[in-house]
Amino acid sequence: MDMKPQYRISLTYLCVGVLWVFFSDQWVDSLFESKEALMLAQNIKGWLFIVVTAGLLFLLVRQAVLANESKHQQLLDSYDETIRGWIHVMDVRHKETRDHTVRVTRVMLEFARCYGITDDVELQRIERGAILHDIGKIGIPDQVLTKPGRLNEEEMALIRQHPKIAADILQRVHFLRPSMDIPLYHHEHWNGQGYPYNLSGQRIPVAARLFAIVDTWDALSHDRVYKQAWSEQRVLEYLSEQSGTQFDPEMVEVFQTYYQTIKQRARVGDDSPESSDTTA
Repeated sequence: MDMKPQYRISLTYLCVGVLWVFFSDQWVDSLFESKEALMLAQNIKGWLFIVVTAGLLFLLVRQAVLANESKHQQLLDSYDETIRGWIHVMDVRHKETRDHTVRVTRVMLEFARCYGITDDVELQRIERGAILHDIGKIGIPDQVLTKPGRLNEEEMALIRQHPKIAADILQRVHFLRPSMDIPLYHHEHWNGQGYPYNLSGQRIPVAARLFAIVDTWDALSHDRVYKQAWSEQRVLEYLSEQSGTQFDPEMVEVFQTYYQTIKQRARVGDDSPESSDTTA
């Protein structure tokens, strides 16, 4: 039977208390005869009881807390595995974006570290946000997502709804709400010409500004139904050209400066068909 921690702690404390009173009284009575010695021994016994039981309670509570933390972490891990399962299904469904989520998540984490984000909790939020960045596309018809060639205005209007669809999905899951910045805002532009809310500059959350660079880098570096992969040189030039327009200029500079380090740490291979071009 798996007893609840509060009952186990109370029962243990009760048993120790009863045994302590019974045996310590017998021990004191057998060792001391004078009234003064008995009073002193009883006082010492009382203080020892406080110290011993305090230590015992500390150990029992600590054990319960660690067990609870372990179960909580197992639950979070199962959530994360479920999330990866969702995204894998989406990537398989749209073959041209296969492995896209894995790449951008790895690169995003290394880019965030190079930018100076080191807090483990924040990095975990960023990781989940990167994994879920396109979850809103689950509400977009396949004929739009996989259409070869340019989208018309009506189709673009549909595509631009996917960040809001993502937010609607994620805000219903309590532990994913802190990871909403990337799915909701990564299509906003530094100059305010993005979507869905036309935010500009530093009004765009930091994680979303970082991810916008990573997502664009990956999209341009790999084949899609509507285009062929660009060379690495051309992609990096495009990011520089869009610095201060589509992207945060400071972040573009960091990405360019640490580009090779980011790729190496993220274990991203040079699989572009023209990757032999010079890189920054």
